[in-house]
Amino acid sequence: MQTTIRIIGIDPGLRRTGWGIIETLGNSLRFVASGTVTSDGDMDLASRLCQLHDGLAEVVHSYQPHEAAVEQTFVNKDATATLKLGQARGIAMLVPARAGLRVAEYAPNAVKKAVIGVGHGEKQQIHMMLKVLMPKAEFKGNDAADALAIAICHAHNRLSATSRLAALMG
Repeated sequence: MQTTIRIIGIDPGLRRTGWGIIETLGNSLRFVASGTVTSDGDMDLASRLCQLHDGLAEVVHSYQPHEAAVEQTFVNKDATATLKLGQARGIAMLVPARAGLRVAEYAPNAVKKAVIGVGHGEKQQIHMMLKVLMPKAEFKGNDAADALAIAICHAHNRLSATSRLAALMG
């Protein structure tokens, strides 16, 4: 007997952290909610990280997901920006982990491949495919759309990840 699994996808960022919640039952996907948690760029780094933490914690508390997925950080040429993104990503992983959720990580190319079929593509392609896969999906901006794509990637990959984990534990 199959059960519905609620997944939160998180697209970490220091200014804007996108989140998207879907439900999966077998091969079917259903949109639940999406949004963005923002931090105040005029505040110090620690305060901004607190804002992200508190905002994501409220989302997790409100929607009660069963599993979480976070996009892996890519390294860019600006070391300071990469470090700050890594700190925001730490918050994105910490919040669901503290809520007792298993947190999976996916590379950006894996997310794109799961949603549009190839590892490289434009944001508009992701937006279009989200509407095809979940016609009732609503998202404002790229961060929320990316978070939904991350959740979909996890929905497609979660059983193989769970099987691998069970084999290691057994």
